[in-house]
Amino acid sequence: MLGRRMARFNRQVLNHLTRPLARHLPGFGVVVHHGRRSGRIYETPVNVFRRSDGYVVALTYGAGADWVRNVLAAGVCDLITHGRRMRVVVSHIQHDEQRLPAPAIVRPVLRLIDVADFLYLISPQPEHDASLP
Repeated sequence: MLGRRMARFNRQVLNHLTRPLARHLPGFGVVVHHGRRSGRIYETPVNVFRRSDGYVVALTYGAGADWVRNVLAAGVCDLITHGRRMRVVVSHIQHDEQRLPAPAIVRPVLRLIDVADFLYLISPQPEHDASLP
């Protein structure tokens, strides 16, 4: 898992730079969620991978990250990936030391940064999908 200093740097600098690209690049996306206490809307760039029933997100800062706690509390969030925004339902978090939820090409990187937790999101009904302008 990445350290707190790196997390702060990413949140304050890198996320602002990567957020526009993450909406469109393969293997990336943006989770749109509400703060548990503030109600403020947040957009968090993530590594996200398609599955037959939805998506799986690599939890690079662990299951205790604020954004993860926000989506777990809400039970839903919006996911923007491949230029599409959709409402997804939070399913569960899984710890997998083999990193099998991620594509094989990504697993060595996740192993290097000690990421083994994954958040499963279930896809919405098709009528909830909306293309981004």
